[in-house]
Amino acid sequence: MVRLVAWFCFGYVTVQRLDTLGFEPDARRLVAYVLGIGLLAMGFEIAWRRPKRAAVPDPETGEARPRRAGSPWLVAGWFAALWLFWVLGMIPAFWLLLVAVSLPIIFGVVQRAINHVLRPPGSAEAAEAPGLLAVGVERGTRAALIIGAVLLLAWAWHIDLIGLASQDSAITRLLRGALNVVVIVLAADFIWHVIRALINRRLLEAQQAIAPDTDEGRRRGRMRTLLPILSKLLFVTVLAVTLLMALSAMGIEIAPLIAGAGVLGVAIGFGSQTLVKDIISGMFFLLDDAFRVGEYIQSGNFKGTVESFSLRSIKLRHHRGPLYTVPFGSLGAIQNMSRDWVIEKLQIGVTYDSDLEKARKLIKQVGKELLEDPLLAPHILETLKMQGVEQFGDFAIQIRLKMMTKPGEQFVVRRKALAMIKKAFDANGIEFAFPTVQVAGGSDAAGAAARHGLDMMKPVPEA
Repeated sequence: MVRLVAWFCFGYVTVQRLDTLGFEPDARRLVAYVLGIGLLAMGFEIAWRRPKRAAVPDPETGEARPRRAGSPWLVAGWFAALWLFWVLGMIPAFWLLLVAVSLPIIFGVVQRAINHVLRPPGSAEAAEAPGLLAVGVERGTRAALIIGAVLLLAWAWHIDLIGLASQDSAITRLLRGALNVVVIVLAADFIWHVIRALINRRLLEAQQAIAPDTDEGRRRGRMRTLLPILSKLLFVTVLAVTLLMALSAMGIEIAPLIAGAGVLGVAIGFGSQTLVKDIISGMFFLLDDAFRVGEYIQSGNFKGTVESFSLRSIKLRHHRGPLYTVPFGSLGAIQNMSRDWVIEKLQIGVTYDSDLEKARKLIKQVGKELLEDPLLAPHILETLKMQGVEQFGDFAIQIRLKMMTKPGEQFVVRRKALAMIKKAFDANGIEFAFPTVQVAGGSDAAGAAARHGLDMMKPVPEA
């Protein structure tokens, strides 16, 4: 690249000096074309001998994969097309091709440079979410480069933009409208990317691990739920406003469009009442904070962990694997099983000759041991205790137990508690009751039963 720039500067100065020395235009053009062949050869060298880009890790799999790069044939063809347009005197096509290919490359260089300069000290080279300042500077620089490219093409094509602004013909009005549309689109692009960077930054902070039962954890859970929906709504809003402003800049009357859109919206609303019902129901569910991403809910026959949701439906992952996609209008009443606390009640049956006071003390001791378990204690809010006798059954005394845990942890604590109760009762002579059948009788009853059986075996006389 250094040799290419140096050769270009040398050729440019040489051709200018030939003009000063009085050389004919044909001679100057011949010298320029010969020097241009040198530039073309250097372009071919750049296309075929440039170093390969280093492999980068895939964000999903983590495996190294080569970075995409243009084919050497395409790069060499671009240099050849530039040289050919210049030789043939097609200067407008030359500048258009130069700007069209160079501008995306400059965008990539500027973006990497800004992200490198503005990244926080000590952070990784490739940040997961660029900062708000980096996005603002990058998008602002990109808009300035696009405007500069338009001005460069206007200069190369000998277009007087100031003169066009003072004229009032169909072509000039169309060109002014096109320039206004470019400015509007650039402004909308800047605004949207700044908003998206802000939302992504907040969403990244909300996804950091923190205890879900704290105020900060609940606040972050609500942010993880609402921010994706807010991002979609803002994108649609910015897109709609940009489209209307662009049409207005092109001289199209947008008032009839707005009125027609209102009528069309009413017609679509009547024709798709179910869809409107789903969207409105989802909005009220979110406003009521009925569920958040990661919570386990149940509604009718549907239950599972909230994985994601759109404007009209929610995705529930059942604990056995199936994924339900349920429209908001079909949810109805929701049971949220992941909020605050859960009370787990158990019932066990013991025989009628069991010592209930001894059983109560053993259950109390099991509760203390559960609190001493370093794995289970953080999930227990109120340890296991005996509430008393629930009822007298046909073969057992039903004892009722109770404990309070964090949501979703009651199953693990329950299994551990039942195993410990079984071990403690076996060691202290308290038996669990189970259904039994007792058969009693004497010799007379046995003889009668035998005689009855012989009588049943006698043949029955025919009628």
